[in-house]
Amino acid sequence: MIKKNSFKNLKIFEIEEKYPFSKSFFKQNQIPIENHREKTITEILKNLDEFEMEKIGMTEEEIIDNLIYYIDEMLKFIGVDNTNEVESLTIISGTDKSGKKEKFDSINIKKSEIISIVGPTGSGKSRLLADIEWTANKDTPTKRQILINNRIPDPKWRFSTSNKLVAELSQNMNFIMDLSVKEFLKLHAQSRLINNPIKIIKEIIESANYLSGESFNDKTPITSLSGGQSRALMIADTAILSKSPIVLIDEIENAGIDRKKAINLLINKEKIVLIATHDPLLALMANKRIVIKNGGIEKVMITNNKEIQNLKKLETLEKEIQNIRTELRNGKIIENINI
Repeated sequence: MIKKNSFKNLKIFEIEEKYPFSKSFFKQNQIPIENHREKTITEILKNLDEFEMEKIGMTEEEIIDNLIYYIDEMLKFIGVDNTNEVESLTIISGTDKSGKKEKFDSINIKKSEIISIVGPTGSGKSRLLADIEWTANKDTPTKRQILINNRIPDPKWRFSTSNKLVAELSQNMNFIMDLSVKEFLKLHAQSRLINNPIKIIKEIIESANYLSGESFNDKTPITSLSGGQSRALMIADTAILSKSPIVLIDEIENAGIDRKKAINLLINKEKIVLIATHDPLLALMANKRIVIKNGGIEKVMITNNKEIQNLKKLETLEKEIQNIRTELRNGKIIENINI
């Protein structure tokens, strides 16, 4: 809940910038804020005479209390919980497929950290992502427990359709709506009550084109986007517009996007990012990697300096492969490979 004392010190323009929908409250309750946006709500109300206050029909304290309540309810409706900003996620150990305790006690992941999840196909990488998405409380096959900000999370993370703790990105992203990119993003922006959707839409499209290398514009039908363009659009949308503080990525190595740029975009928006991957480039980009074996977490490793140096070599190799791919697509003969 918004703290009343600090809220009273916000100027009207600050309230409107932070909570665009507050304008409706001021208008509906005939609170005269025009030409007074540099003042606080308290300053404005104290300057109203008895007749103006009678017209509003509330005392000064009631107006502030009702405004705070209105903002809190709107934040819940659009999926933003003002009282539960996610600073950390903790995974408490459970068991592997044979019932043996996992070989760790707990893993704490902070905002803007990247964690890669590696292991053979079928080892349990997706199960770990599912435990996080479900905020497991020793009630999944692994018996793991997930904490948010070092506490057992509120059940609303599981059952609310608006308060989404997790955004998930996977290989398979297909659009079925007959909309342009602009119309699709506008719907999402409106559902979030974004104050300036045109600016946000432009930023998302620019970021998506930056990731995919296959440019498209706001008039492009979303059903005509390629696989790489679709994933680039959804990554940019998740980074810029989604309020979900945790992003789970399930095997996007063949997604047709610049993976490093995609990850950097997400962490620049201060999200916790977990990636289940077979790609050594993605695995070594992470701050830590979780090694899965037989359904359990076998090991937790911190990326060391030698691996960071090898990552640079892998990036050079990746760039050369991308150049070869482009030449093949353009019908050129591959004569020299600089590896």
